[in-house]
Amino acid sequence: MTGDLGALTAAALFIGFFHTVIGPDHYVPFVMIGKARRWTTGKTLAVAGLCGVAHVLSSVVLGLLGIVFGVALSRLEWIESVRGGFASWALIAFGLAYFVWGMKPVFRDRRHAHAHAHEDGHVHTHSHGHVEAHTHVHDGRVTPWVLFTIFILGPCEPLIPLLMYPAAKSSAAGVAAVTAVFGAATVSTMLAMTALASAGWNLLPFRTLEKYSHAVAGAVIFATGLLIRFLGL
Repeated sequence: MTGDLGALTAAALFIGFFHTVIGPDHYVPFVMIGKARRWTTGKTLAVAGLCGVAHVLSSVVLGLLGIVFGVALSRLEWIESVRGGFASWALIAFGLAYFVWGMKPVFRDRRHAHAHAHEDGHVHTHSHGHVEAHTHVHDGRVTPWVLFTIFILGPCEPLIPLLMYPAAKSSAAGVAAVTAVFGAATVSTMLAMTALASAGWNLLPFRTLEKYSHAVAGAVIFATGLLIRFLGL
């Protein structure tokens, strides 16, 4: 392994870790949806891992096509930029839609009174809502695939210009090496951050807000999308 390729491989490890840690979209959606839908830690990490692999592979395929067919780097960077725009807007839309959906049962929980008459002539009333009586979560199968689609759209911006194209000047093995290291660092960091954030979330006193869990998840994902879109995190 040449010195340049060794430096690129080390850079791939660092960039894969760093770009994941500073990008809340790499783990916040999984934490919030997992908690709202009461997924097990295993399921949350499985969804995060699947989305992480799709996230990396979409850029890997694009980069390989660019290298094989001699596409100008500037062209690929433009395509990645467009993909990133679609992904951020998709995350914003998903968060907003999930927030609205999560608020529907809250608005339906308008307390109302019922009168009850007993045989002795005593009449009393009691009030109640319906959310408390129906608190279990219907774990639909659509949400993980929505996240999967968003992550396929989302590019790994530094992979092609900083790692794959420079490594291509060395050898195909070099491209494979830096791509594998970057992918492993990205996905493993996504899993670690998701696990840590999930554990931290469990320590917070949010039980009183349980009926708002879906709305809170949607609001946080929506805010994350805004951060990614307008602050470039």
